[in-house]
Formats: sequence, C-alpha cells, structure tokens
Amino acid sequence: MIIIAIDGPAAAGKGTLAKRLAAALKLPYLDTGLLYRATAKRVLESGGDPTNELDAIAAAWELSEADTARGDLRDAATSKAASQVAGIPAVREALLAYQRAYGNTRGAVLDGRDIGTVIFPQADVKLYITASVEARAKRRHAEFLAKGESVALAQVIADVAARDAADSSRATAPLLPAEDAVHIDTTELNADEAFAAALRVVQQKTGIKK
Repeated sequence: MIIIAIDGPAAAGKGTLAKRLAAALKLPYLDTGLLYRATAKRVLESGGDPTNELDAIAAAWELSEADTARGDLRDAATSKAASQVAGIPAVREALLAYQRAYGNTRGAVLDGRDIGTVIFPQADVKLYITASVEARAKRRHAEFLAKGESVALAQVIADVAARDAADSSRATAPLLPAEDAVHIDTTELNADEAFAAALRVVQQKTGIKK
C-alpha cells in the first residue's frame, strides 16, 4: 500500500516517469491530469464553456473510465480547457474522491499537480518533477508534430508559460511542490536518467526494491 505522489508542470516528464515507476514497482498508475482533460473534452464537445462552473461541474460528475481512455485528450485546445476547468473548486472536489479511492485500494503511483499537497499529503514518497519552459515546450511541440498538428514552437512556449501561470496562481490547489517533496529537474536528463534518479529516491524512502 505504497503511495507515490508525482507533481510538476506540464511536459516536465512526470507522466512517463510515473508509468515506468509503476511498472517497475508493480503498482497501479493513475494520470490524474487525464481526469481534467476528459472533463474539459466533455465540456468542449457539448458546446459548453470550460470557464463556466455549471458546464464544468456537470461534465466532472458525468465522467467515466471511457472518457479517460480516449486517445485525443492531449491536443492544444483540450490542454487549455483542462487548465480552465481545473481552476474551478467544485470540479476538483468532484474528482477528489475518485483519486483517493484509486490510491487507497492497492497503493498507487499518481501524477498531477496537487497529489502531494492535496490528494495524498501523507504519501510515502513525494516527487516534484520540473524542467525549463523551453525544454518542456519543445517536448510538447514534438508531440503535436507527431500527431500531425501544425503548431508554431513560439506558440507552444507561450501556451506552456501561460498554463504555468494559471496553475500556479489559481486559488484552489495551486501548482506548488509539497514541502517534503524531492525535486528532480529533467531539463538535461533523458527518460532513463530521470527514472534512475526517481527510483533511487523511492528506494531510499521506502526500502522497496525494484
């Protein structure tokens, strides 16, 4: 029943890292950001406004596993809308129980923006994964190009910076590291190096072996 909380800004590499840790440690994995992306996608596809509380709250309560399993939740429009719905307190409240129930069932690796501060402040291990805005924007830009989406790098940099500002300044559960989180900067690290650094922290704090 080990809980590993991984927080950090967009495109820092926390999702890839969390999946690898979960697989190595044989723990369930939950990308909590998908809950907000799926909520945002429901709002957008229904013709609603992601900044409208009623639209966003209704979508959050109607969320199903099928919504989070979609393969089109990482486009630019959904990313922007996800940040908007995530700033609505009642949306976060609607998704809070889901996240805690998931982790409390068998333990888990969860990644997001408030896992170590709000969802599981008692987590066994807390990691804060970050990287420079430019590095993160280049990663996200490459993802868009791989999907055939034509987006200017300058626009992606602006969008990443804007999302950082929105996530960090929102009144409810702002993006910030837990006081006892271990920071890992992935700007100059590849996926293997980031994984090795994170695994060392997990092993030191829990005694668990890969």
